Amino acid sequence: MKPRTAKKTPPNAPEFFSTDVVKARRFYLELRPPKQCRLAVICGGVEQCTPDYAIHRTTFPFYSIEYVARGRGTLCLAGRNHELLPGRLFAYGPGVAQDITSAPADPLVKYFVDFTGSGALALLRTCKLSPGFVTQVFPPDAITALFDELIQGGQRGGHAGTELCGKLLECLALKIAAHRAPLTGVETLAFTTYQDCRRHIEEHFLRLRTLEQIAAECHANSAYLCRLFRRYDHQSPSQYLLRLKMRHAAERLQQAGTLVKQVAEEVGFADPFHFSRVFRSVLGLSPLAFRNLR
Repeated sequence: MKPRTAKKTPPNAPEFFSTDVVKARRFYLELRPPKQCRLAVICGGVEQCTPDYAIHRTTFPFYSIEYVARGRGTLCLAGRNHELLPGRLFAYGPGVAQDITSAPADPLVKYFVDFTGSGALALLRTCKLSPGFVTQVFPPDAITALFDELIQGGQRGGHAGTELCGKLLECLALKIAAHRAPLTGVETLAFTTYQDCRRHIEEHFLRLRTLEQIAAECHANSAYLCRLFRRYDHQSPSQYLLRLKMRHAAERLQQAGTLVKQVAEEVGFADPFHFSRVFRSVLGLSPLAFRNLR
């Protein structure tokens, strides 16, 4: 269970905290929470690993999610080998062997959170990350900020810190589910097409008007693009385009002296009344009501 090094860990820190680190921000809460708890965060943190970082365990007392923020390495999880690179996530728990090593030329920087409780496996199912499995998030830094919040909450400690960490862990699972990306195979090509199309919409949303125009410029079939967006984004390309347009319109309406008609024309609506209906359907307020909020 212990890291392979004989270096001393900080006072009162769990034995399984690795000492093969250049620096780290870590926390630990109640190591023996009540048996009837639904979900309890045990510890977590972020570690900048040494070039010779290595962990070899045959099991682990808690469930864990680890996330690579920078660097590279190798992973053998439940007998299967994987490459570690930015954006890669993996989970393990009781009965799952882990061998984690850092690439000497590009050492790992990775986040982790350990947890337990009757709802631990259900939480992992939420993000489709069962113990012993590996996945990827896109973009690679999609969950970094939420992990940082989790560490801040854990370092706060006490009842408030414990409660906050539990809620943030649930948010983390939802965000992983929202940003999961395929690792290999045919699905990777489909995801790449989705990524390219999404990026094209983001870069040109002010001039884009229709699904057909998006499909033509992305050199793809419109029905196929709709299937990809619903698979990876739970919305259509047209819905995503409208949200970008309305977000831009909301920002413009917060600027003094801006007219609704002017903003409508900027985002491609010749009819201000049609623009107002779409704006309300997306943001829940009319453009005039939204402008009066400033």
